[in-house]
Amino acid sequence: MTRCLVIGGNGFVGSYVVDELVATGHEVTVFDRFSGGERRYDATPAREISGDFLNVGQVEQAVAGQDVIFHLLSTTNPASAEADPLLDVRTNVTSSIELFRLAAAARIEHLYFVSTGGAIYGEQAQDVVDENAMPLPISPYAIGKLSIERYLAYFRRVQGLRSTVLRLSNPYGPRQSPTRKQGVIPIFLRQIALGEPVTVFGDGSMERDYIYVADAARMLVAPLGRQSPHDLYNVGSGRSFSINEIIDSIRRITGIDPAVRFMPAPPTFVQHIALSTERFRAAFGETTDLTDLDEGVRRTWQTMVEAR
Repeated sequence: MTRCLVIGGNGFVGSYVVDELVATGHEVTVFDRFSGGERRYDATPAREISGDFLNVGQVEQAVAGQDVIFHLLSTTNPASAEADPLLDVRTNVTSSIELFRLAAAARIEHLYFVSTGGAIYGEQAQDVVDENAMPLPISPYAIGKLSIERYLAYFRRVQGLRSTVLRLSNPYGPRQSPTRKQGVIPIFLRQIALGEPVTVFGDGSMERDYIYVADAARMLVAPLGRQSPHDLYNVGSGRSFSINEIIDSIRRITGIDPAVRFMPAPPTFVQHIALSTERFRAAFGETTDLTDLDEGVRRTWQTMVEAR
């Protein structure tokens, strides 16, 4: 049994990682702020630590006695990082460096950092992007994630902190907040539930690699305790869907044909991204049982309907 600390374990993706770790027999400690007191995960972890990622002493206490760390906490989202890039640097980047320092000092066996695959590559010539592509981030959020990746590589080389970067595409599903400026599927579903028009930035042709969150969690946990030849992996579905295709899926699932309001796309939006997962599949096995888009939208919509 591996003692796993999940930084940001009460967040959207983090809560599913907690569930997956518990289901696969590991001892889990969740570190998060637990805003509002709500527990998002279903599993019962060994420990819950209510703490602030910006408080080095609290993070140090959480790290003590752990074998492995999953770092999923982000103090910003793409919109808030763009509104205040310095906030992203002062909180996400510097606090992650502190975490890596503490992990190295505590001789943590392995640290897994969940980065972004949806934004870090920027605009690429190829349709499906693999890990050999040079990152070309054009948003502060993605620039910050790449900075954290580079600092993690520094700690790996200089202080021997074993680590893996997992570049996650665009996860969606139940537990994702529909009121934040991140995650078009729950945002669209909420707008439809309220009888509002769906707001699309651009002409609807923008494409992203969407992956159902429970599938993403299984992939994020898969490298735990296994030897692998690389320290960087893409995690995604391996294909892209346009915003127009997302709306078509929502029409099929909800039976509602929403009005669509088109707005200019921000200059930091990437037009197309799909992640190659060949490296991941070669190291950890096939991922052919992924939830298809309509089924994932159906589960997300059903959760919203039940919560109303």
